[in-house]
Amino acid sequence: MTPITTEMIENVTFDEMQLGQSAKMLRTLTNADIQAFAAVSGDTNPAHLDAEYADHTLFHGVIAHGMWGGALISALLGTVYPGPGTIYLEQNLHFSRPIRIGDTLEVTVTVVALDPEKKRVELDCEVKNQKGERVLFGTAKVMAPTQKVRRPKAHIPLIQLFDPQARLQDLLDMGKGMPAVPCAIVHPCDAESLRGALQAAQHGLIDPILVGPEARIRALAETEGIDLKGITIRGVEHSHAAADLAAQMAADHQVEALMKGSLHTDELIHAVLAQPLLRTGRRLSHVFRFDVPTYSKPLLLTDAALNITPSLSEKVDIVQNAIDFAHIMGIELPKVAILAAVETVSANMPSTLDAAALCKMAQRDQIKGGLLDGPLAFDNAISPESVRIKHIHSQVAGDADILVVPDLESGNMLGKLLEYLAGATTSGLVLGARVPIALTSRADTVNARIASALLAKLVAIHRRQSKI
Repeated sequence: MTPITTEMIENVTFDEMQLGQSAKMLRTLTNADIQAFAAVSGDTNPAHLDAEYADHTLFHGVIAHGMWGGALISALLGTVYPGPGTIYLEQNLHFSRPIRIGDTLEVTVTVVALDPEKKRVELDCEVKNQKGERVLFGTAKVMAPTQKVRRPKAHIPLIQLFDPQARLQDLLDMGKGMPAVPCAIVHPCDAESLRGALQAAQHGLIDPILVGPEARIRALAETEGIDLKGITIRGVEHSHAAADLAAQMAADHQVEALMKGSLHTDELIHAVLAQPLLRTGRRLSHVFRFDVPTYSKPLLLTDAALNITPSLSEKVDIVQNAIDFAHIMGIELPKVAILAAVETVSANMPSTLDAAALCKMAQRDQIKGGLLDGPLAFDNAISPESVRIKHIHSQVAGDADILVVPDLESGNMLGKLLEYLAGATTSGLVLGARVPIALTSRADTVNARIASALLAKLVAIHRRQSKI
């Protein structure tokens, strides 16, 4: 058995120190370092975080916090020289040059004075960049350790930097320069759906038409302090009538998208299916879009909202809808992982048989525009390490863009896990009809509704330009 090795950390005691002794460490600055330092310190000076602002400053670009460089000196003193047991007494610093993203810094401390009586040490401190330019210098006074310490190096937690608002803005930027699309908001009789629709309008995503009981909508707006000035309301008595009218408006080309309010999903989908002019020959299916903090790119999940136990032929439409949507989102050749509990085909597990059949159908161009592989277990689909360990040879495994689940129950649980345990932000659409349908949940935040409206806008504009 190979022994487990642990990295050790060892100090230099006062009695071992000599004048002129020095120690060094190297560190390269990343944007993540700047963001993490800002998060921990609370220093959100735009010179460090706002590229547009920083470009117009004296430094012409984002720079590190000055004390980030100071923290490197502290790290060298506390972990290397003198190391554990060192007590910081005094530090002065001079900042001579900015530190920029990508700079590799050499941090050096050198002993310049020793006080045997008090066990105190004065050290010259210097930080240079990869060009040999001094960016930071000063002196430190410390009380050096007198006893030898050798201990396993502490494992610090990995900091995952995830800014949901920045991710939302990146998504909204995809719709810049595109006109708002007319959208029927179906029965917006709770505060979240009404506010989300109007905020989506404020972002230039949709021109909302509120379809529902007018008196109830206006009373809700007054209670919530929501301004309905300039907003069109199509009054009907109840949610069934709202769904029917909204579907008719879509069939008549009065709107190019639908957004679910506080009615049940079945009501809205039934009304859409009842309109022959909204049918495309495809089965309706839902696609979630997740921004997951621990995954390198947006992840699409289908179908976790509409089709309970889809057949193989229904899965063909579900996969094709997701691939077409991925193209609209700018993914040229989406990698589609057909999920099951295992990565091998088993006659006892129908989901693995469907997965294998879907992959073969893609090879025969019965499914177009994507790269399919399956069956794949969830870990194989998203983890390169799992793929390596299990010796799976695949262009999809470990790097999936789209996850296709076997049934609604597994998809719903996976989606909620990503949102509530993995901290993902979510949005989603129903596809397969003549108009996109933003199918938001009662538990969705306003930002989720705004993001879903953006997705609906992108699909509607694509259909308009393609004259579909």
